Amino acid sequence: MLSFFTLAFGLSWFCWVPYILSAHGLGLEPDIRFPGGEVGGQLIGVLPGAYLGPLGAAFIVTALAEGRAGLRHWAHRLTHWRVGWRWFFAVLLIVPIAILLAPLALPKTWGTITMPSLIILAAYVPVLIGQIITTAAAEEPGWRDFALPRLQERFGPILGTTILGVLWGAWHLPLFLTEWGGPDKPWWLPIIFIAGCVPLSLVMTWVFNRTGQSVPLIMLLHAGINSTYSLIWPEVFPTLESADTMWGQLIAATVAAIILIIATRGRLGLQTTRSVEDPGSPRYESARVA
Repeated sequence: MLSFFTLAFGLSWFCWVPYILSAHGLGLEPDIRFPGGEVGGQLIGVLPGAYLGPLGAAFIVTALAEGRAGLRHWAHRLTHWRVGWRWFFAVLLIVPIAILLAPLALPKTWGTITMPSLIILAAYVPVLIGQIITTAAAEEPGWRDFALPRLQERFGPILGTTILGVLWGAWHLPLFLTEWGGPDKPWWLPIIFIAGCVPLSLVMTWVFNRTGQSVPLIMLLHAGINSTYSLIWPEVFPTLESADTMWGQLIAATVAAIILIIATRGRLGLQTTRSVEDPGSPRYESARVA
């Protein structure tokens, strides 16, 4: 685990240095500009480091520590699509609705809510697919596929997920020095972001455990959250700023996490531990879920 997180942070942060120093970041190297404006800068400046970090670290550490058998287990979770249709319904519909209801707890949203246009709604699926490719596929093979099963086994679902949530949020910290974090960022914004990653991770752990460790569904969940915030959120709440977005995420995720912790008595869908044998390989521990 130490090797994985060291590689995930180190590889990503090293690759992000040009983007951070460029005109898209601190401006210390203003001649460095990425084509395509802000969106192009994020794709070219952020995406290689995102893929090389969590995804690359998970592959490298698994291959070196567990060999082909470990890679098979890792790849199995990456291709585990066979879950009930209700999970896809919940991720594609209920999650965006919950996200859009959360800001009602902020008084400044009252009287300022607008309906998204049909064009925005039609663009949701293409944006969702783009988020799966550019964000979820880069991160979740590392965070949820590699790290989560091991952290749950060692620390339990709540503490293990809390550790993962903090580290997952902290991995994004250098990006707050760039356009990725938005303009005129208050100093406390990264703290709220990391705090929001913890309850969000608890919700994702419950989905992960209850679906038999389906990483594709987690990728869809991750992409759906990002797509809702980046596309529909600004249309529905045009007066809210980036800081309000972070507060909205924290509120929605915290309420959902508390409900799940109480309903599952802290197990988050994790029931028992069983050994899974693979011919010619060492023993692997994995969670057996309902």
